[in-house]
Amino acid sequence: MTDEATPARAAGRLAVRTTRRPEPLEELRPEPLWRAKILTLFPAMWPGPLGYSLIGKALELGLWSCEALDIRASARDKHRSVDDAPAGGGPGMVLRADVVAAAIDAAREDAPELPVIALTPRGRPISQARVRRLAEQGGALLLCGRFEGIDERVLEARNVEEICVGDAVLTGGDIPAMALIDATVRLLPGVLGKIESTAEESFSAGLLEHPQYTRPVDWEGRPIPEILLSGHHARVAGWRRAQAEAATQERRPDLWRAYQDAEGDQSNRTGASRTKAGRAKNTGETP
Repeated sequence: MTDEATPARAAGRLAVRTTRRPEPLEELRPEPLWRAKILTLFPAMWPGPLGYSLIGKALELGLWSCEALDIRASARDKHRSVDDAPAGGGPGMVLRADVVAAAIDAAREDAPELPVIALTPRGRPISQARVRRLAEQGGALLLCGRFEGIDERVLEARNVEEICVGDAVLTGGDIPAMALIDATVRLLPGVLGKIESTAEESFSAGLLEHPQYTRPVDWEGRPIPEILLSGHHARVAGWRRAQAEAATQERRPDLWRAYQDAEGDQSNRTGASRTKAGRAKNTGETP
């Protein structure tokens, strides 16, 4: 034994230890650019395919967040019932207004600004314009229906927007919600890397996208169109535009009509502006 006092231990860092994988610093992670809150009966389905590829990498980096909430947590009986028979009779079951309303209200406690969107086959068709607006809204609260649908009263009372991703009926809203999130998150800054990646896609200019080609130059006797190998950027752009217009006219006459109407309106506005400018030039007035 020794009477010497044990040296006081320093109050600072005890040791420096290197690791192959640094510990995550959650407190330093910035707020996500876009926030997805999902009301579902199957939270274990999430994030599903959204956890992979570029969208999954963006999720890992914190560019967006995904929070799946169980609708059954808002049920009011010991059986956690969320549905009941449709009023007026008929097959299937309907999600109850009181349960869904409670789930929406709880989810919006810390995010009252988020729009509430239900994925249903009776909603308005999704469009690229709506997706772009959604990407600018900071997030969304997505309601994934099941069974025969959702009680209409809660959709009205909570100002729920109904969106449809296609003219087909699925077993629930989770997969359409994933499609909507994928379409939205890919537009966030830093997800795809370059803004140009989305500039010429289908629907971005009201048209379907032009056909794409890559090497080999000749495959099974089918060569890449020569104009794409010419290096003449203006001619390539003109060819792509013509191809996009032809594909849209053939495959999506509804989009083609809307595109023509928009082009006509733009031409009329341009013509009116030129006429006004010419009149002002002749009379010396300010256009």
